[in-house]
Amino acid sequence: MMPATDMKELTGRVERALASLRPYLEADGGNIELVEVTDELTVRVKLHGSCVDCSMIHMTMKGGVEQAVRAAAPEVKGVEAVNWRG
Repeated sequence: MMPATDMKELTGRVERALASLRPYLEADGGNIELVEVTDELTVRVKLHGSCVDCSMIHMTMKGGVEQAVRAAAPEVKGVEAVNWRG
């Protein structure tokens, strides 16, 4: 288990990565919210707006969200959307 101070710093890096993507998602009527970073270092996000039912969200999650998060926080093992209906 990661110490609380390290987890807080990691969460901040993940939040900043998501914030960098937000303008692009908002331009298409969507958004993304960090739900948690688990002890297993999985980032769990919630999709909003048009992102929930978007046919391209799989590509956005892999090519955009996961790539941005891993660039900011290489120790992250994966990114998953808690409400994706894909």
